Amino acid sequence: MFPTKAQRTRLNQALETCRLAYNSTLNLRRQAWEVEQKSLNLYDTNKVLTGWKAANPELSEVHSQVLQNVQERVDLAFKAFFRRIKAGHKNGFPRFKGHGRYDSFTFKQSGFKLGERLTISKIGDVRIKLHRPIEGAIKTLTIRRDSLGNWYACFSCEVEPQPLPLSTEMVGIDLGLTTFATFSTGETIERKRWMKRDEKDLKRIQRRISKLHKGTPERSKAILALNHVYTRIKNRRNNFAHQESRKLVNRFGLIVFEDLDIAGMQTDGNKVINKGITDVAWGMMLNFSQYKAADAGRGYLKIYPRGTTQDCSGCGEIVPKGLSVRVHHCPNCGLKIGRDLNAALNILGRGLATIGNQSVEAPSI
Repeated sequence: MFPTKAQRTRLNQALETCRLAYNSTLNLRRQAWEVEQKSLNLYDTNKVLTGWKAANPELSEVHSQVLQNVQERVDLAFKAFFRRIKAGHKNGFPRFKGHGRYDSFTFKQSGFKLGERLTISKIGDVRIKLHRPIEGAIKTLTIRRDSLGNWYACFSCEVEPQPLPLSTEMVGIDLGLTTFATFSTGETIERKRWMKRDEKDLKRIQRRISKLHKGTPERSKAILALNHVYTRIKNRRNNFAHQESRKLVNRFGLIVFEDLDIAGMQTDGNKVINKGITDVAWGMMLNFSQYKAADAGRGYLKIYPRGTTQDCSGCGEIVPKGLSVRVHHCPNCGLKIGRDLNAALNILGRGLATIGNQSVEAPSI
């Protein structure tokens, strides 16, 4: 999007109004529980919204469906919180959004019109560049501001699946930090160290920021430069995950991953490992592969990961090994292959077992 200066002002004001509505809704639900032990739902908060508009005229400067979506986000935050509590996780309570921490708002089916320009309710006709033709029926529009101050219009469309030709190839994939992915076919995907590639720029700019006073134009300029570096890293990581997941879906009829608890793996206090897990972006690869597989009519499974490294893919014998041991050598059947390849074969085997298919053998390498 290429909004004018006046349109940028209105967009920023809309975000700020949405942020205040989010915080007010969150506060309402928190107080209802703390004071009355009453749990409010989305319907309850929607009813209060009309009264808020009468008392706060600035809310009328934002489309009604946008404000409804704000309250939906609060409701989703609470549902996610209770789901995590039920699963035994120790995630915190939904938090208030600080200034500058609310970066998008969503229209549900109305309030916008797409032509040569994008007409947005309360904002105006905004000049845009379509990165790809719009396919299917547009269901929602999300306006998003990134850390660099750029604006994007993200359309959610209802489209028909586009199945790919049938493929009988199957693969189990072990994700790691040394090698990004090891296939049960014996192939691998090299790990890209995105943060290390720009580490010098990051450290140089961070040192500069630490020496500047808060609130000064110089510090704001340095923070913008830092955001440029992080955005560059994010875009490279995103592009990598898109390309590799597309190759997987185009080739294999069944793709099996481990069902990794990525958040849980980052709570052991090891900063090096935590940083590596964040940088390697396993979750992005899993998500992209899943939705691409669904659209292409491919099989996609996630299996319970416990023991995939220790179990022998040849005979099922448990062969204990530490993290430093990179070769699997089974004393029972004599199988000797790479640790990650053994895990990938077990992953595929478990995936096939869940659908009642036959077992697999180690490839000739």
